[in-house]
Amino acid sequence: MWRRSFTTTSATALKDKKWDALIIGGGHNGLTAAAYLARGGLSVAVLERRHTIGGAAVTEELIPGFKFSRCSYLQGLLRPAVINELELAKHGLKLLKRNPSSFTPCLDGRYLLLGADKDLNHSQISKFSQADAEAYPKYESQLEKFCKFMDLVLDSSPPESLPHKSSLNEQLKNKLQNSVFWASCLRHAASMGQKDMVEFMDLLLSPASKVLNNWFETDVLKATLGTDAVIGSTASIHTPGSGYVLLHLVMGETDGERGVWSYVEGGMGSISNAIASAAVTAGAHVVTNVEVSQLLIKNSSTVDGVILADGTEVHASVVLSNATPYKTFMELVPNNVLPDDYFRAIKHSDYSSATTKINVAVDKLPQFQCCKSNHFHSGPEHVGTIHIGSESMEDIHSASHDAANGIPSRRPVIEMTIPSVLDKTISPPGMHVINLFVQYTPYKPLDGDWQDHDYRESFAQKCFTLIDEYAPGFSTSVIGYDMLTPPDLEREFGLTGGNIYHGAMGLDSLFLMRPVKGWSNYKTPLKGLYLCGSGAHPGGGVMGAPGRNAAHLVLQDVRKI
Repeated sequence: MWRRSFTTTSATALKDKKWDALIIGGGHNGLTAAAYLARGGLSVAVLERRHTIGGAAVTEELIPGFKFSRCSYLQGLLRPAVINELELAKHGLKLLKRNPSSFTPCLDGRYLLLGADKDLNHSQISKFSQADAEAYPKYESQLEKFCKFMDLVLDSSPPESLPHKSSLNEQLKNKLQNSVFWASCLRHAASMGQKDMVEFMDLLLSPASKVLNNWFETDVLKATLGTDAVIGSTASIHTPGSGYVLLHLVMGETDGERGVWSYVEGGMGSISNAIASAAVTAGAHVVTNVEVSQLLIKNSSTVDGVILADGTEVHASVVLSNATPYKTFMELVPNNVLPDDYFRAIKHSDYSSATTKINVAVDKLPQFQCCKSNHFHSGPEHVGTIHIGSESMEDIHSASHDAANGIPSRRPVIEMTIPSVLDKTISPPGMHVINLFVQYTPYKPLDGDWQDHDYRESFAQKCFTLIDEYAPGFSTSVIGYDMLTPPDLEREFGLTGGNIYHGAMGLDSLFLMRPVKGWSNYKTPLKGLYLCGSGAHPGGGVMGAPGRNAAHLVLQDVRKI
């Protein structure tokens, strides 16, 4: 939970000075930006609308004794640079590695366990296909090569061109920086070789189903890997470009180990708390229960601060928005100050979502029928991500097809995690916290309304009943639950459309096109306004990269003045 001692500035005191930088939103990226800016010597205040910091990386105790990671639920994408440079371990961050990392039960009594242990993977996959068991380490090795190429892209600002009105010196410096970036990319590409580069492009452009079909023959293996390609999106596993999100999530890393995702002791809010601690230690101020209603604009083109919901004006030299691009430009920026083409591009960006998160408190661990165990303590099957309802890629496609037709999936695709198996701080003894990441649920279903209590309850019970097929008696173990549908995610956490990535992660919305082409380097058409959230490069997930990259750019710009 958010420690109140971090809140060193009252809302009323905010107006007593002009800040070097204000940050809208206390999500993990906003806090990351604050930490780097404060370390760079700027006076910084973070303004968070909710009662607690963290945005979607938050821990909340909604049922007494049960602490839920309400939105994000796994750590693997947080950039090593952020962890090391901000010394997050010293600020309380403790990562709990999961091994095995994946468990897929089958209704025919078989199951598939996968993890960091190569021998385990070989023996498990061999139960289904010897050929796939031999191919799997080659598949992992190839993706690891691709991830090394992506590291450069993730940790750098996109090589955006400057507007023509920039000075000659600025344009020359920009061209030099961009040349260094592209030269580094070419060196990485040359080291990979043409064959691997063609494979890399194939992964980026192809449907995940095509990529996986080219590697494997086993349905359950392809489905287990394929869920990563569609997580958080409305896409089918057959959608072109879905292979990129497969790579995006295989980038997971813990303590230098590729492909290893972890739980965070105390829940995902502990990441935000650690970053906030680093920011406050560096001199940043963090204020909760403060809502920004509008940006202050002077001379029709320069940001001068913000107006709070109570009418208070807070002035600053620069403002960084950790809100979604839509929230920032359609709701916080006054009318008629943005260029028409930029306004239209933001307004018509894809914020669609079909994701629902259900946080469940249970009085016992689920007992999976395929494991034929009657023990009440945890086993390997409980440690990692448990894939429910996706034994084949067609199961995933059918679920997405239902949502495309306007109804929640009849057999949802569920990723279940039980962090309390490794983290003893988030639930009462003998009881457990369970995360259910559920797809696909349309924002506006045609057969009901998410505001209808009975409709909501019916869908939750549908999910619990599906789990019962694999772990009989699960439904009876439920003490209580918290359900966040796309409209709930939008209302509670400011995620436009309920999209967990602050905008779609299609190839037309990444890198030099994120959030819109021509403005990918965190700057905006309004002087002094920057984006630092997941709607900017490199995109969604608990990465900290947008916040770090944006802060570095702001510090460069401030030093030019």
